[in-house]
Amino acid sequence: MTPRPTVRPTPRRALERLLEAGIDPLLARLYAARGIEHPAETDTALTRLLPPEAMKGTREAAELLADAIEAQARIVVVGDYDCDGATATAVAVRALRALGARADFLVPNRFTYGYGLSPEIVALAAERFAPDVLITVDNGIASVEGAAAARALGMSLVITDHHLPGDVLPEADAIVDPNQPGCDFPSKAIAGVGVIFYVMLALRAELRQRGAFAARPEPNLAQLLDLVALGTVADVVRLDHNNRILVTQGLSRIRAGRMQPGMRALFQVARRDPARATAQDLGFFLGPRLNAAGRLEDMSLGIACLLEDDPSRALELAQRLEDINRERRGIEAQMREQAELALDALALEGRATLTLFHPEWHQGVIGIVAGRIKERYHRPVFAFAPGDEDLLKGSGRSVPGLHLRDALDWISKKHPGLLLRFGGHAMAAGVTLRAADLARFEQAFEEAAHTIGTEALGVAELPTDGSLPLEALTLATVGRLEGEVWGQGFPPPVFLDAFTVTEQRLLKDAHLQLKLRRARQSCEAIFFGHAEPLPSEVELAYRPIRDAWNGVERLRLQIELARPAGVEAGSV
Repeated sequence: MTPRPTVRPTPRRALERLLEAGIDPLLARLYAARGIEHPAETDTALTRLLPPEAMKGTREAAELLADAIEAQARIVVVGDYDCDGATATAVAVRALRALGARADFLVPNRFTYGYGLSPEIVALAAERFAPDVLITVDNGIASVEGAAAARALGMSLVITDHHLPGDVLPEADAIVDPNQPGCDFPSKAIAGVGVIFYVMLALRAELRQRGAFAARPEPNLAQLLDLVALGTVADVVRLDHNNRILVTQGLSRIRAGRMQPGMRALFQVARRDPARATAQDLGFFLGPRLNAAGRLEDMSLGIACLLEDDPSRALELAQRLEDINRERRGIEAQMREQAELALDALALEGRATLTLFHPEWHQGVIGIVAGRIKERYHRPVFAFAPGDEDLLKGSGRSVPGLHLRDALDWISKKHPGLLLRFGGHAMAAGVTLRAADLARFEQAFEEAAHTIGTEALGVAELPTDGSLPLEALTLATVGRLEGEVWGQGFPPPVFLDAFTVTEQRLLKDAHLQLKLRRARQSCEAIFFGHAEPLPSEVELAYRPIRDAWNGVERLRLQIELARPAGVEAGSV
């Protein structure tokens, strides 16, 4: 399904306020189109961060952890096996140790223990570490049974999470989750790594108040912002003002060379320049390499890389992650091919959703495959792989128009017993069901989409920012755009203009390389994954990018969509 380009509206009053504040006209237009109404929302200084005390539970968590540090109690961090969970674990362990704690970590192997603070994980933590305090990061808000198991063993429990809670909260000594009832923290989109960073800020403030730093230096927790930025971007949370501050500050430290050795090593194996780091580097290059460990093996390797202080050892660990990621790409390619073959045999007309299964698929990669298929067919997708004991594990990805977790909740109420476990967000979710119930799930998923899906479901659109002024088609503009933080909910700019194609040739039988002319200006462009020649007069949705070759930099356009010139664009 080819998307239709649309143009984001630019609220006039917001644009005027931004221009009056002296903001660059192009950036002002882009900001206003992304919902920024006041100049203060463009300020990404650390001083603009929301205060830790605004998040419910931080005071109780800080007091408990400060007591534990003073008593030299054993603290164990229970993490999660994705990039957000890995960075959150690293932030927790690094901060706790810097603040004087005896801290270790444990992360569930997704294939053995599943997700979250289960009773089995509590038992494993007790056997391995005999902890006095458990602290969860990026999980725990739904772990009612695990919390009970921890309390039964006499452990204190601090839950830090950002996921939506269920009907019943776990019994814990402190819960820090901006989405729990009664929490007025404005940034509901903060990632798990951001939540634990806030808890560590509150803990440092509590220790400061107790005089803990009278005889020793106070740790600079800003040194952990590179990890916070990576986890925030990789978890694809909405980049509201608070999240943009965290990511901007983290990227600033990375560009200045002030980062953890493991982060530097990940940049090295990914062949990216940290001095020019962008949010896209974190999301598309570092995040997948870290995630690969949790998808195929054990995220402990990724966390060890982020905790390693020796640069040589960190590089060894990063190279192992690179090898695992290369294996992941091979598995993914095979699974995508199998998915495409299955879809070729289906009648897609009239279907609102897609449900896919293959007996040889890998649990750790089905989420990526679901995402790729969703992008191509612009439908909500669930991909399933075999689990244990005649169970199936499913990973879903959605499109605007269907909130995936709400759809699963609807299915659970309309079809009691069909879903054994489920959870997630609007655009990504997971589910476990019996293998014999796959056909029932496929029908229920389709029914849910037709019942609770909005008008946006099934409409493939590519939002753009309209025309880029001809005088702005320069490397200087690329530099300004690279200096900003773009991502989920604050998408990178895509422009829409008419061009004349003066030359085109096929690269590697898969990509079009073009020479274009617009008015009197010529430029080069690349259209990845498109092999069909374009007409001489085209309208292109594109991103201006920096192309470096043999030390020479030049402007290049990366084409996202092409169609014959003269077709009117829609509006968002």
